[in-house]
Amino acid sequence: MKRYYSLDVFRGATVALMILVNNPGSWSHIYPPLQHASWHGCTPTDLVFPFFLFAVGNAMAFVMPKLQEAGPAVFWRKVIKRTLLIFGIGLLLNWSPFVAWQQGALTLKPLENLRIFGVLQRIALCYFFASVLVFYLGPKKAFVASGIILLVYWYLCVQFGTPGDPYSLEGFFGTHLDRALLPSSHLYKGEGVSFDPEGLASTLPAITQVVFGYLTGYTILNKGKEFSMLSTLLLSGFLLLVTGWIWDTMFPINKKIWTSSYVLYTSGLAMLTLSAMIYLIEFRGAKGGITRFFDVFGKNPLFIFVLSGFLPRALGLIRIPNGMKEDGTPKYQSPFNWFYENVCAPISDDPRNGSLLYALVLIVFYWLIVYVLDKRKIYIRV
Repeated sequence: MKRYYSLDVFRGATVALMILVNNPGSWSHIYPPLQHASWHGCTPTDLVFPFFLFAVGNAMAFVMPKLQEAGPAVFWRKVIKRTLLIFGIGLLLNWSPFVAWQQGALTLKPLENLRIFGVLQRIALCYFFASVLVFYLGPKKAFVASGIILLVYWYLCVQFGTPGDPYSLEGFFGTHLDRALLPSSHLYKGEGVSFDPEGLASTLPAITQVVFGYLTGYTILNKGKEFSMLSTLLLSGFLLLVTGWIWDTMFPINKKIWTSSYVLYTSGLAMLTLSAMIYLIEFRGAKGGITRFFDVFGKNPLFIFVLSGFLPRALGLIRIPNGMKEDGTPKYQSPFNWFYENVCAPISDDPRNGSLLYALVLIVFYWLIVYVLDKRKIYIRV
């Protein structure tokens, strides 16, 4: 089975962008394109997660034939194992670094405050259900099923959301579903209230993002390195993009509640982006330092995502004295915070430049790690 280098580059570029947007020097000093849309709308940052789910579907297209050949027993064993592993890693990442400073001593973080949902948990669930759809329905019926899921989700939002305001934070039916299923202590509170952007209800349409990625990979495999394959992807991506734009007028593009229009819009952009990469890399042979840089990220995507989330939290346990608080108690900062405040922040009068520099330095730092792993042929997969 032919391996497409462009798929590794696409996946790696997505991981690199994920590190960039998740690791600013200061969350108070970020350039607008590196921020999520406040509610409706879509910024470049809002493309990262759906692109990653799309890449999960791409990879699925290469392994599904083997699973279908092996039969249902092998399929269920491997898919359930991988789903539980990814979901469990997500829970551990939410709990990490497992201890916290309390009154001058390190104490175990209580599990009653553990956030249940998260990025990896959504990836696990989407991978599981998309795999089942593809395995039992095949490409054409899985596509039809995806369309039905997106329409059903729209219906659920309108039918069970707040009348006249079903797409707001408090009007969204998924907000109340998550609160009914889980205590507030187990939900994300980044919006100032108990609302989880990776909650249960909005995971439903995200499943189709993986299916669209699979269908793209399936097309690449079955049509081969021909311009007909490329034209199919370009046309399909354009149609998805336009359909998402049109649907936006009735069902607003929104990442935080993962609307159906958002799925189509971002899947279309992912397909067009991947098509451009395939043309440049596979057809024109445009390989070099840039593709090599992203390629190594794409070979260890799950590992580097987990490391980039865990390491800052773990290093946060190291306390470097940083003056005194107003109440006379000492202040501390982590090694990463020290680096930002003493090396990156002073470079410019615009604090956004220092914040961006810090994020870029971290990308290089994590790249060096995966580069060494790649040189030693170490690929950490689940």
